[in-house]
Amino acid sequence: MLPAVLAAWASVNPVDFSQVKLADSFWMPRIDSLVDVTIPVCLHKCEDETQRVKNFAIAAGLEEGKFQGIFYDDSDLYKVIEGCAYSLINRPDPKLEAEIDGIIDKIAAAQQPDGYLVTYFILEEPQSRWTNMDRHEMYCCGHLVEAGIAYYKATGKRKLLDVAIRFIDHIDRTFGEGKRFWVPGHQELELALVKLYRTTGEKRYLELAHWLLEQRGKGGVDWMAHGGMPAKHYQDEVPVKDLDKIGGHAVRAMYMFTGMADYGTAAGDSSYVPALGRLWNDVVGTKMYVTGGIGNKGCQEGFSYDFDLPNDLAYCETCASIGMAMWNQRMNMLMGDSKYADVMERAIYNGVLSGISLSSDRFFYVNPLETDGSHHRQPWYDTACCPSNLSRFMPSIGSYIYLTAPGVLTTNLYIGSETKLDVDGTSVNVTQHTDYPWNGKVSMTVDPAEPSDFTLRLRVPGWCEKYSLTINGTTSALKPDRDGYLHIARQWKPGDSIVFDIDMPVEVVAADTRVAADLAKRCLQRGPLVYCMEETDNPEYETAALTPYTDFKTIFESGLLGGVATIEATTAGKTNKFIPYYAWDNREPGKMKVWVDYVSSY
Repeated sequence: MLPAVLAAWASVNPVDFSQVKLADSFWMPRIDSLVDVTIPVCLHKCEDETQRVKNFAIAAGLEEGKFQGIFYDDSDLYKVIEGCAYSLINRPDPKLEAEIDGIIDKIAAAQQPDGYLVTYFILEEPQSRWTNMDRHEMYCCGHLVEAGIAYYKATGKRKLLDVAIRFIDHIDRTFGEGKRFWVPGHQELELALVKLYRTTGEKRYLELAHWLLEQRGKGGVDWMAHGGMPAKHYQDEVPVKDLDKIGGHAVRAMYMFTGMADYGTAAGDSSYVPALGRLWNDVVGTKMYVTGGIGNKGCQEGFSYDFDLPNDLAYCETCASIGMAMWNQRMNMLMGDSKYADVMERAIYNGVLSGISLSSDRFFYVNPLETDGSHHRQPWYDTACCPSNLSRFMPSIGSYIYLTAPGVLTTNLYIGSETKLDVDGTSVNVTQHTDYPWNGKVSMTVDPAEPSDFTLRLRVPGWCEKYSLTINGTTSALKPDRDGYLHIARQWKPGDSIVFDIDMPVEVVAADTRVAADLAKRCLQRGPLVYCMEETDNPEYETAALTPYTDFKTIFESGLLGGVATIEATTAGKTNKFIPYYAWDNREPGKMKVWVDYVSSY
């Protein structure tokens, strides 16, 4: 029996980004640059500078040579193809499509007769297939599935999707109840299987996702022999239903939690809900940085103890922030509460965006909150999960704006856009005009094809203390419901308009007093953006401090860092300049810090 909240939200669906046309001065330049710069960079790295594409050609017998790279490198190519698919939906490009078709031909030719497809094992260790649970075979397959679905939706071409299905069918024949036992060392396939179920309607894919989740915590894997780390690193200490604290590898945990939430909504199964709630409270309450980044322990790409959040040693892998956005979107769909969308927004605007340079061709793997000037973005990494993950996440940002459910349309992100969607059988055009995140004024039109009764939910951000709302020019005193949304229930008519104006003062943020690294420090936030100081703007960087008497002034500087709102903090005649955290390390090298000394008795 589903709890009431899950029963109510089991039919929630995100409005796919392919239905959302962005017209936004903040996001569109980034997405255009990603299509023009990032995707070509990633393709060049995969085709020319590394063997990620050639490995498939060699495995297919089309070229001579030996495998080069790391055993999980196939996954990077799949993520880049997924990003290309999203870009083709937004901006058709016959030349790019032809290039990807050629790569897909090589991928398909490399597939083995039984459906297996991991180039490392085909070329290097064919006798060792399915012998080491930490060798990312299912992880690679999961990204193949996501790429195949995306490319099918973008072009109508099934070739890559069919390759993915053959690999999945091979796995389904090999593993499962009454077959072989397996626990994937790196989660990803679980959420991909739910996507495949939703795409094909084939229920055994959903059942396989559930089986994989249920194998964890049974104590059947010698992880020290497989991957050289304890079971906790792989989230395999206890059954997933019994989890109450996050541990181990941050990205793997995020993908697993996303898969758990996806399974719950797709299957109408509430059994994972209590564990997901406990895990969310643990992550957000004790292990999340102010940027929405997670993972404070570089040696394990994961976690240590509660409130251990060093700034200079923060790991905060870009992929983990993408995982936080994904998981919190699913939690929002599953539970309906705006607090999950708050974390999703925090991760996107800070932890994710910091991972890519303004020029779109350099990337952070690790995102510290303080540096001595030695940490910089790189053009690529041997483990290139972060650049390839950004190439697929950024073009899909439109999928995070809206949700639909019977009788309900939810707005979670405020991004200039236009979409046509269906609410209870009525076609509704929705447009947003806004300068968010620089300005909190959001003008919306809700234009149904005919008068229609439904509820529009507007998220009131958790950082918002003051706002105004007008409906067709009339001021409304509507207050947020317990779920954190304004519920506007009415009969909507063609041409209806809303102005939701969210106040965006500079907020001085104090950390939990149990975070030793931030005692006697503060950071600045404005709207969804966390700010930082760079040495290049502040001659008195080392002695900078905030006090209860500091005055703040916000200035939009169109010629700085692609156009940003900066904050000038003035104390006793001395002014320090803060920029959005995502924009740091785009000028001359220098020191940076998010948390600044705070003198309360100044």
